[in-house]
Amino acid sequence: MSASRTCLCCVKYLMFVFNLIFWLGGCGLFGVGVWLSFTQAEFSSLPLSFPSLSAANLLLVAGGITMVTGFLGCLGALKEQRCLLFMFFTILLLLVLTEVTLVLVIHIFHDKLDSKAQDELKEGMKIYESEPGLKKSWDNVQKMFKCCGVSNKTDWFDVLNGTLPSSCCSVGTQRCEDGWSEPCYQKARQWLLDNIPSVLVFGVCIGVVQILALVFSMVMYCQILCTEKHLD
Repeated sequence: MSASRTCLCCVKYLMFVFNLIFWLGGCGLFGVGVWLSFTQAEFSSLPLSFPSLSAANLLLVAGGITMVTGFLGCLGALKEQRCLLFMFFTILLLLVLTEVTLVLVIHIFHDKLDSKAQDELKEGMKIYESEPGLKKSWDNVQKMFKCCGVSNKTDWFDVLNGTLPSSCCSVGTQRCEDGWSEPCYQKARQWLLDNIPSVLVFGVCIGVVQILALVFSMVMYCQILCTEKHLD
């Protein structure tokens, strides 16, 4: 076996291993997204800007794309096909650039994004009495997190003519006079941050694997190209 062929085999199996890890990572992200979706099913009628719902959807999309990309990488490595490798490299590069852009946007504009999300939730509160599904979701959120309103319990005053929904108080209370003081948006956001630190670490590890997979795919592409030219 020639030196170039030996080198190609080494790169091939290294790339396969990295893409297998990458694919398993995608399965993990998708699984966490499914778990988060099920745990937040009682809030499904709320706008998607609600922290835990937006995180669940983001993880589902990211996990799905990662799984497909990892599968393409594994297939391209085993088949040694330049077309599949180039497709894998292009999709993965776009994915990495999208992730970096998303992280930067969230970091730079997190205050504006929080404000916009809260405005959407407040707007949705206006149909609390006319929409049974939304009413049930808000009641479930406030009972679970022991909170009231989006940013303050006074958010309900314009919706319910100066009164509070019974879900703003302890279970069994027919008429809510005072209500919990903590806002639901911040409580749900904090719950999310407290429950997914391991996902963030996992995400960083996946990012490292993505970079290595990009490098190996390009090296393997060049190796196959050189081998084909040498055979010609």
